[in-house]
Amino acid sequence: MAGLRMDDVKSVAKAVLPRFYLEDIRESAYKIFSSSQGKKFVVSSIPRVMIEPFLREYLNSDFVIGTELKTVGGFCLGLVARPGLMVGVCQFEALRKILGDDKKIDIGLGNARNVDNSFMFLCQEGYIVPVEDNPSCLQRKDYPKPLIFHDGRLVAKPTRLDSLAILLWLPFGILLAISRAVLGTRLPYKYALMTVAATGLKIRVKLPSESHTCQTHLPYSRCTCESYGKHGLSCTLYACSHRSLMDPVVLSTALQRPVTAVTYSISRLSEIISPIKTVRFSRDRVKDGETMRELLRKSDLVVCPEGTTCREPYLLRFSPLFAEIADTIVPVAITAKGSMFHGTTVRGYKWLDSFFFLMNPSPYYHLEFLEKISGVRTCESQGRSSYEIANHVQKMIGQALGFECTNLTRRDKYRMLAGNDGVQSSG
Repeated sequence: MAGLRMDDVKSVAKAVLPRFYLEDIRESAYKIFSSSQGKKFVVSSIPRVMIEPFLREYLNSDFVIGTELKTVGGFCLGLVARPGLMVGVCQFEALRKILGDDKKIDIGLGNARNVDNSFMFLCQEGYIVPVEDNPSCLQRKDYPKPLIFHDGRLVAKPTRLDSLAILLWLPFGILLAISRAVLGTRLPYKYALMTVAATGLKIRVKLPSESHTCQTHLPYSRCTCESYGKHGLSCTLYACSHRSLMDPVVLSTALQRPVTAVTYSISRLSEIISPIKTVRFSRDRVKDGETMRELLRKSDLVVCPEGTTCREPYLLRFSPLFAEIADTIVPVAITAKGSMFHGTTVRGYKWLDSFFFLMNPSPYYHLEFLEKISGVRTCESQGRSSYEIANHVQKMIGQALGFECTNLTRRDKYRMLAGNDGVQSSG
């Protein structure tokens, strides 16, 4: 950790590590830990700065005792501060100092991997978590708090073997990502799709009618796609769930024709290399509405009403602006998966998002086109508001994906992970 900024360590502890910690919670140990109604103390040899946010946020711990780090000018020195590594006697003394000489803990939970569990002498009742080859860990539905947002590029837990595999894959992954980007954006749609499929990138498309479900990597025919809406004064607006920056590009590839994408934030490099037209929202509702109306007069439009990506099986609240503009709306349920790298980031470089996704050995995209619906102008006689239509589209996509709909927004995501409102300069 020598040379790392302490602020960066704290950010990782808050936004990245909780996902891996939750995956490691033993089911049997959590039952004992959560059964206590009193104050909870946690002692660990792990640096306190790396575990405290998780323990307080997800496990409601009252006191966290861990190894302290030496810092100078906000940078880690790679050394531990006094009293040293928090193990054995150090744990005992630190806990006794907090409790006082005349107090004891009701229930203690120790780790069989530790040679010295001295702090257990301060507990009236003690349990040891045994070493197991395949321990039973908490299922997602049993998490003490839902995990909706997290950051970091790695998909798999950074164990020694997985980290080695990623390091060995990086040179090949970089070449593969560049090849996929060039082939996918420079060749005609039909040949581009077949070429990138040969490199391991899978794109599957499903239409509303089960009889038209695609079972291959090839998209359905152009005439079928155009049945959703023809070019004219009111073209089709595709409202999509947002999984990565590549969503509009993949949708355009599936339709085998160019569409226009509107985004809240995109890097200059992504705009330059994008094979489709991209237009930025100004965050001025009136101005953005006029921009969308003008674009819909010229071509079909793709919009992600969530305003930001979400990696977990949740949908953020849909902005109702799209429902006020378009007459013909086609909800599109999109999922994207990678085995090594996430194609999204909060604190990292956004211009690398697409490259990281394409660096996966076998990235996967699934698009499900749902039944088209009408916008507010068509539904005025029914008294349906834009908010009702937006919520209905969110529910349609949520049901298709098996995702839970939430009222969380882009602002909530960035406040939780980065401590800001998500208004960042492009780059």
